Amino acid sequence: MSRQHASPVVINQGTSTSLRQVRLGATQDGVSEADIQKLIHMHPSTLPIEEIDPAFKSPVAICRELMTPAGPIDNFLVTPSGLPIIVECKLWRNPESRREVVGQIIDYAKELSRWTSSDVQREVSRRLQLPGNVVLDLVRAIDPSVDEIAFNDALSLNLRRGRFLLLIVGDGIREGVETIAEYLQRHAGLHFSLGLVEMPIFVMPDGGLLVTPRVLAKTATISRTVISAPDGHVVVDGPSSAEVSSDIDLDREAIAAERFQFWTDFLGHLRLDDPEQPMPKAAKMGYNRL
Repeated sequence: MSRQHASPVVINQGTSTSLRQVRLGATQDGVSEADIQKLIHMHPSTLPIEEIDPAFKSPVAICRELMTPAGPIDNFLVTPSGLPIIVECKLWRNPESRREVVGQIIDYAKELSRWTSSDVQREVSRRLQLPGNVVLDLVRAIDPSVDEIAFNDALSLNLRRGRFLLLIVGDGIREGVETIAEYLQRHAGLHFSLGLVEMPIFVMPDGGLLVTPRVLAKTATISRTVISAPDGHVVVDGPSSAEVSSDIDLDREAIAAERFQFWTDFLGHLRLDDPEQPMPKAAKMGYNRL
């Protein structure tokens, strides 16, 4: 796909200056993925969130590189209403990396959907090396009227329901909408919104930076099915006839069988101190719950 926009032109007192775009991924005067992470963390308003899902407006930057079992989240933000936002920054190199990052950010959402607000607070405190409820403190620094109980309850509820905003921010996202839709349909149990954002950066005449984010795709324009499950119930993915024959699903079934055998053996030797504690059933997941 060819470029959709030319470089901005600044007109001042009868003179015009075409702005130079900062090279992304360059080793000297360019911008790296870490630079984009820092820019988003320091200036979350650069994200065109209201164009993607207005429910997630007024985001508060919490931390960078938040560790999860699926890997570190580049940027983690939360709204004062308790809605979590996950940002993955990517400098594209080939079409394969584009497909992988869509799956990666959904993996982050899947992991966070197993967390509570307490889990988020613990991991953020560990990442920032600060005591107390750091998430609430950061949100209250922007909006002092936030109620602690209401915020924690809302955050836990949104995590459990998979109500996230997932943003992939890159330097030239050109993934086909059809391919992205395939990823979304595989995770109908999560109520996330997804946006692909291109973020060109230009150098102003005074040395400042002009950031011109562009929304390239969002879930409002991508066909997607969402299944709503009552509280206390979970949605179990069932493979379609096309997926059963794929190598990916064969690998997935093999991993599930290996995990089930592990939990069967583990629980067979597990002895609990509390005799009234019911023994969990063996699971095909990479975790189990007591």
